[in-house]
Amino acid sequence: MPKVSVIVGSKSDEELGTNVKEMLSEYGVDVDLQVISAHRDPERLEAYVKGSDSEVFVAVAGLAAALPGVIASKTTKPVIGVPREVRLGGLDALLSMVQMPPGVPVATVGIDNWKNAAILAVEILALKYPGLMERLEGARGMRS
Repeated sequence: MPKVSVIVGSKSDEELGTNVKEMLSEYGVDVDLQVISAHRDPERLEAYVKGSDSEVFVAVAGLAAALPGVIASKTTKPVIGVPREVRLGGLDALLSMVQMPPGVPVATVGIDNWKNAAILAVEILALKYPGLMERLEGARGMRS
């Protein structure tokens, strides 16, 4: 079964992480939701990422939004960032995620756009699990 790790930087981000988890579960994806701060608990975050058997990571963070970038620096698996609107209309978080240095990419969706993060994770997994592609096409009303 495909697996995704959803990591949120704080309890205040947990609602968006739960939304991602629920949508992925509807597609039959196994999801592990964790609350781990890149700033307050970097050792735990590194141990979790390096020990995870997930195929994709989704990271929800606001403000400085370092979480997705830190995750991306610890793995070569795809990382999807979801910037949260906390201050500055969420632009601070968005820019933090999209301005990663070369070689450490973070795929970033729109501010608070947890739905696109979940769909992108399913699209990535569908490259390996064809049944997911069929479910996505069905959800969009597309036919192969």
